[in-house]
Amino acid sequence: MRISVIGLGYMGLPMAAVLARAGHEVVGVDINPKAVDAVNAGKCHFAEPGVPEIVAEAHKSGRLRAVAKPEAAEAFILSLPTPVDHTTHKADMSFVEAGAKAIAPVLKGGELVIMESTSPVGATEANVRDVIEKLRPDLVGMVAYVFCPERAIPGNTLHEMVHNDRLVGGLTEAATARGVELYKTFCKGAVIPTQARVAELVKLVENASRDAQIAFANELSLVCDQLGMDAWDVIALANRHPRVNIFNPGPGVGGHCIAVDPWFIIHAAPKVTPFMKAAREVNDSKPAFVAGKVRESVKRVRGSQGLRVSGSRVKVACLGLAYKPDVDYLRESPSIAVVEELAGDEGLELMIVEPHIESWDKPLTKLDKAIKEADVVVALTGHKVFKELPEGALAGKAVVDSCGVFRRRGDVSSTVSQEVQA
Repeated sequence: MRISVIGLGYMGLPMAAVLARAGHEVVGVDINPKAVDAVNAGKCHFAEPGVPEIVAEAHKSGRLRAVAKPEAAEAFILSLPTPVDHTTHKADMSFVEAGAKAIAPVLKGGELVIMESTSPVGATEANVRDVIEKLRPDLVGMVAYVFCPERAIPGNTLHEMVHNDRLVGGLTEAATARGVELYKTFCKGAVIPTQARVAELVKLVENASRDAQIAFANELSLVCDQLGMDAWDVIALANRHPRVNIFNPGPGVGGHCIAVDPWFIIHAAPKVTPFMKAAREVNDSKPAFVAGKVRESVKRVRGSQGLRVSGSRVKVACLGLAYKPDVDYLRESPSIAVVEELAGDEGLELMIVEPHIESWDKPLTKLDKAIKEADVVVALTGHKVFKELPEGALAGKAVVDSCGVFRRRGDVSSTVSQEVQA
């Protein structure tokens, strides 16, 4: 088939390359000229294991190219962001609607239009079909609309995109059947037919469930902090029960799905989702808790003659901006929330370390320099390079470990609480 993938980001570009590898002719579309130029040079414009290689292969085969505006195709896949407004907690569907409007002029009737973007229930109808048919009333009943949520995670996108089970939910049975046929050309997992609204809700439920599990671990870490215990030890011992599987705590919740999707359910049914809302509030409050622990360590540094203070400002090394280990993905990262809160403290000199990106809104510091000069070291993301710091590198420093990356090190004194080792 000739397939157009709208959006060449972390999910769209791997999808385009996978489709090209399966033998389809793929035209990627993106408003970012850097993304278009990169694909047309056979390159990937972000870091993701295996993607640069498969993009290069797809480009070399002649089956993958990129353009700035949609062209006619047999199938269109919308892979666009659906962020949440952090004030109203409503989904921002403007990117999806912009994509639908962009493809409307090139539709001729008979096409398959698939939305992969995680969206509120009813979005395939309201934000794709209705948007297109308002612009093109001649296409009413002439296009097959399907929702097929991506089920992949940065750091392992290619494997999961191909091997995970996929839900294909059409607005009609005929649309579902066409979607199933397409996904079976590359998907090695089960391709499961359902209805669009069911598929939309299932995707949200998957991530809301994980959000609730993480919230339990994060709330437990607050309990352990008050009681003077190590949360990771408590969790490890509890998980020895054959029917208990508690997650480990962290500085909050990030990524393009888990921190966002529960709000789509909550907004759709606010009176019957107090548990999901509470989980969101627990996870959203965790960065402020971590920042508070950093401030406690800073006070101890200021009052201690045994720890070095550079001038009137305490140097704080913030290790990690990405939302999970060993990726460059920053979207909704709680690590960033911690850094931004601390950035307002005049008595601190922040040294921000993120080895997986080249630049950010604030200056970045190399890891060696930050560790050498820091009075307080804050672990925010469990990158492998942080775990591999040489023995003795943290000696004499206050350490705030929000993700357990420095546990059991000989140069970090015994844990005072699950968050602060000093």
